[in-house]
Amino acid sequence: MTGSIAAAVRELASAEVVAFAGVGLAARVLPVTEAYRTVEATLPEGADEARPHLAWLLANGSPAGKAYAATLLATFDPEAARAAWGSLSHEPAEFTTFHGCIMDRTTLGQYATGQLTVA
Repeated sequence: MTGSIAAAVRELASAEVVAFAGVGLAARVLPVTEAYRTVEATLPEGADEARPHLAWLLANGSPAGKAYAATLLATFDPEAARAAWGSLSHEPAEFTTFHGCIMDRTTLGQYATGQLTVA
């Protein structure tokens, strides 16, 4: 499983979009969404294996990649996810989000603050 997690994390590291489901009228599933699902499917059972990959993604990923990493952390370690969102809450870098057909732009800081409000 390590190889598939590593490959998925590499895909997430360069993500420019956060989308957890299909996007657009055709509900197309993006490669980053597939990568997210690959890692998510290993959790919480594979948390020990995934944690170092997610730590790397938080430190080295694109803004969208960091959002994916913190979201994945929340599935097995809510405290670590809260800490990650807190550390990201002042990041000015922008990325695109999709909620179905709705595309938007946000900063990582705004997104993180929103996640802290929900958590």
